[in-house]
Amino acid sequence: MDQKIDISNQQQPAFTAPKPGTVRFIAVDVETAGYESASICQIGLAFVQFDGSIDTYSTYIDPRSPFGDGNTRLHGIDASTVFGAPDFSEILPQLRQTMETHPLVQHSRFDEKAFDAACKLTGQPILKSVWFDSVKIARKAWPEFKGNGGHGLGHLKTALGLEFQHHDAGEDARAAAEVVLKAETVMGAKINMLGSTRQLKFDFSL
Repeated sequence: MDQKIDISNQQQPAFTAPKPGTVRFIAVDVETAGYESASICQIGLAFVQFDGSIDTYSTYIDPRSPFGDGNTRLHGIDASTVFGAPDFSEILPQLRQTMETHPLVQHSRFDEKAFDAACKLTGQPILKSVWFDSVKIARKAWPEFKGNGGHGLGHLKTALGLEFQHHDAGEDARAAAEVVLKAETVMGAKINMLGSTRQLKFDFSL
């Protein structure tokens, strides 16, 4: 897959769903245009395969709202970047089935809240997905980071030797996925996933 799609000033290609039965979980990240969590301007998805490989998809979104200077300084996205991009109501129907079929991982709870807010803003049903927080997994795998850099992606990038461009949704989604995989290695066990058809129960107990 690995669809790093820069769609500014061009039409976005359709999202290509992964083949059934190939994905363990999907890591999700969003960037927002402003203070409101509904103002999603980029979505990144990292599809973790059963063999440990990761495919990514990312796309810009026109938030239909102004960009805050602070947000743009953080992620480098502004109105010119998303010019010609679809809005959230056009993108979500392409992603919904895939996101509702697999466990979703986010690094902190912000991404789930952003999706919920954007759904409400655009009059779409909230995703019927099970979300889990890779921050909690990192805390269990590396308790020594508490008070010593913490468990945010910025510190984990250095502490775990991750290579990614922070505050790019596709890159951050991949990083969250890698945190989970590295945590499994440290803890010596796979994170249990239950439900072979829809995979809507995600058990982090070891």
